[in-house]
Amino acid sequence: MSFPLSPRARSGPRRRSLLAVAPAALLVAGCSADPGGSGASGGSRPSAADRTRARAARDSRELAARYDAVVAAHPGLAQRLRPLRAEVARHAEAFGDTAEPSPSPSSSPSGPVPPPPPAAVPAKEKDALAGLAAAEREIADRRTKALLDAPGELARLLASVAAAGAAHVYLLTEA
Repeated sequence: MSFPLSPRARSGPRRRSLLAVAPAALLVAGCSADPGGSGASGGSRPSAADRTRARAARDSRELAARYDAVVAAHPGLAQRLRPLRAEVARHAEAFGDTAEPSPSPSSSPSGPVPPPPPAAVPAKEKDALAGLAAAEREIADRRTKALLDAPGELARLLASVAAAGAAHVYLLTEA
C-alpha cells in the first residue's frame, strides 16, 4: 500500500537546501567581486603585495643590467656569468616584470621603462665579481625581510628567489 503525498508538499527548494547552499554562494560572490581596491581599476593605490612584487621585479631587472655591464667590461667572465644572468632575468619574469630582457636604444617612450644605468664596473675581474656578489646579497636580504609581510604565494616566491640569490653569492665568490 502506498501512502498519498501530503497536501502541503512543495515544488520548490527546501529551507535546508537553501541554508546549505547560501555559504557557498557567498564565498563565490566574495571571490569574484571586485570591490574596487585591487589596483586594476584606475586611480586605486596598489596593494602592499603588488608594491613588493613590483620592487622585486625592478631589483631583478636592475641586477640583470648590472650583469650585462660586467660582461661588457670583462668578456672573459661571460661564460661564467651567463647562467646566473639568465636566472636573474627569469626571476624578474616570475615577479611579473614585462620589460624587455635587455633594453634597446630604439624602445619607444610608451614602452617599458629601462633600468637605470648600473654603477661603474671595476677594472679588475675579481672586484667586478665582488660587486655583483654584494648586489646579490643586498637584494636577497631585502627579499628575505619582505617575505615576512607578504601573502602566501608571494612569500614562497620571495623565499625561493632569495635562496637563489644566496647561491649566486656563493658562486660569485668561490675561487
